[in-house]
Amino acid sequence: MDVEGIVRDEAGRCRCAWCDGEALYRRYHDEEWGRPVADDRRLYEKLCLEGFQSGLSWLTILRKRPAFRAAFAEFDPETVARFGDADVERLLGDAGIVRHRGKIVSTINNARRAVALAEEAGSLAAFVWRFEPEPGSRPKRLDLAAARLLTETAESRALAKELKRRGWTFVGPTTVYAFMQSVGLVNDHLEGCALRAECEATRAAFARPA
Repeated sequence: MDVEGIVRDEAGRCRCAWCDGEALYRRYHDEEWGRPVADDRRLYEKLCLEGFQSGLSWLTILRKRPAFRAAFAEFDPETVARFGDADVERLLGDAGIVRHRGKIVSTINNARRAVALAEEAGSLAAFVWRFEPEPGSRPKRLDLAAARLLTETAESRALAKELKRRGWTFVGPTTVYAFMQSVGLVNDHLEGCALRAECEATRAAFARPA
């Protein structure tokens, strides 16, 4: 029986339809999306790449991710925080990344904010995981119709507001919700996707950063 928003591969495995047709996208869906992350570097990277994605497809960013990592010192916040004007010009000349001055400057700014936030909260992970939604606030059944309503949530608005208050940029509530989906603060694999139960089990076993 066909389920809207779900596709079945040649081996009969069902996945969220958005990853269909591209092996890189499928691997990202299967191995990363929705799995909880506690590593500050990866969290900082994901917030920055979601900002770069604005106006583009996530697949475009995913294809460029190795180049982004090389350009931004593997997204080590303490290293990127020391970037200056010469680095901005270097990055604007890097054809492997999205050459958008505002987003490049934002990534450097957000590195400085990430370092300060880690000092304040103990880690970036400890801070962002405070905004994990309560289970009762989530849709009882996450089908495609329910998922389409989840472009932003009360929690993503709250996290975006707190990041902006601390000087972060390119962190609107829609961008932040996409970040929450990708790093496992929520599990938005659709009902019928083979990865939904797997990600939920991983989330259940995950030790939330304190």
